[in-house]
Amino acid sequence: MSHIQYTIVRSGRFYYNRRVPKHAVSTWGQFIRVGLTDCPSDAAVFAERLTAALDAAWKNPVPGQRFDLDELIAICRPRSLMLRDFCHEYLQLRDMRSQPTLLAVEGFIAVVGHRSVEDYGREDARLYVQHLQRKGNKTATIRRRINSISAVLNYAYAELDADKRNPFSRLMIKGEGADVSKRGTFTKEQLRQGYTEALSSGNSLWLLMPILGETGCRLGEIVGLRVEDVDLEQDVIHIRPHALRRLKTTGSERSLPLVGHARTAIRQVMEQSEHGVLFPRYLRPEGMKTDHASCALSKWLKNRFGSLTAHCLRHTMRDRLREVEAPVELIDQIGGWSSSKTVGSSYGKGFATEHLRTWLDQVAL
Repeated sequence: MSHIQYTIVRSGRFYYNRRVPKHAVSTWGQFIRVGLTDCPSDAAVFAERLTAALDAAWKNPVPGQRFDLDELIAICRPRSLMLRDFCHEYLQLRDMRSQPTLLAVEGFIAVVGHRSVEDYGREDARLYVQHLQRKGNKTATIRRRINSISAVLNYAYAELDADKRNPFSRLMIKGEGADVSKRGTFTKEQLRQGYTEALSSGNSLWLLMPILGETGCRLGEIVGLRVEDVDLEQDVIHIRPHALRRLKTTGSERSLPLVGHARTAIRQVMEQSEHGVLFPRYLRPEGMKTDHASCALSKWLKNRFGSLTAHCLRHTMRDRLREVEAPVELIDQIGGWSSSKTVGSSYGKGFATEHLRTWLDQVAL
C-alpha cells in the first residue's frame, strides 16, 4: 500500500494505479498503471501532476482522441536537480563541444560527490581547485575547468529560479597567470625538415604537419574535413561545421586556398580517405577524436623538435604573415581568429579566396 493517492508500492517502487472513469474507458482502457520512481517525495509530486493532467483530459474528453501516455508522463515527471543531469541538458541545448565541460563536471563530482546543484557551496569549489593544483594543472587549465562548471550551475540556477550565488563566482586561483609559458614557434628550417619527412612517409598523421603549417588551421578543423570539403580543381578547402564536428566560433567558418606543401599533402591524404572523410581514424560516428590526433601528432613533433607541438604551427603561421606585413584583418580571416579591430571589421564578406592565396603564396615554403 501507499499513502500517496492513486499509487501502490511494489518492491520499493511506486506505481501510479488508477481506474479510468466509465465515460473515458473506450479511449483509455479500464486502468492506468505506470511505474513512477523509487523516491517517495518524487512519487508524490509525480502522482499529483499526473492526476491533475488526467483529470483535465477526462473532464471534457474528445471521443476517440487519447493523449500519448508516455509523453504525458514525461511532462509530469519531476525535474532532476542533480548536477550531471543539468550538465547533459546544458550541453544539448548549447549544441557545443561536450568533452571539456564533461571532463570538468565529472572531475568535480569525483572530488566532492554527485549532489543536487543547490547543495554545492564555496568550500566544494575551493576543494576542487586545490585538487587540480595538487595534480599539477596550470592555472589557465584550472580557470577553464571552473568556468565550465560555473556555466552549468548558472544555467541550473536560472532554470530552477533559485536565489543562490554560484559557488565558483569570483573564485581566485593563487598565482594565476604566473605559470604561463609562451608557446614556441618553428623555424623555416624545422618546417622544411618536418614537411619533407611527412611527405615522403605518406603517413596520414604526419601529413597533418604541412597541412596545418601552410594553412594556419586548428587541428580539429583539418581532422574534421570530409571529401566534399576539399575542392582539388580550385585547390581550396572549406572549413565548415557538420554533424560530427562543430567549429570553435562562427568566424571559424571559411574557405582557404591550398598552396605549396599543403596542396601536396592534402592530395596524398585524399588518396587514403575512406567513408567520405579524410582522417577516418579520428572521425567516428560518435564524434571527432581531436585529442587523440593531437596527442599522436604532438608526440611525433616533440621527438623531432623538442617542446614544439601541433598548435605551435598555428602561431608560426601568424608570425610568418606578420613578417610580410599582411593586413591584420586578413591574418584573422586566414586563421579564423576573432577580429582584433572594431565591430566594423566584421561587416561585409571579407577577403576573397584568391586574395588570401596571394598572401599565402608569399609565405609558402
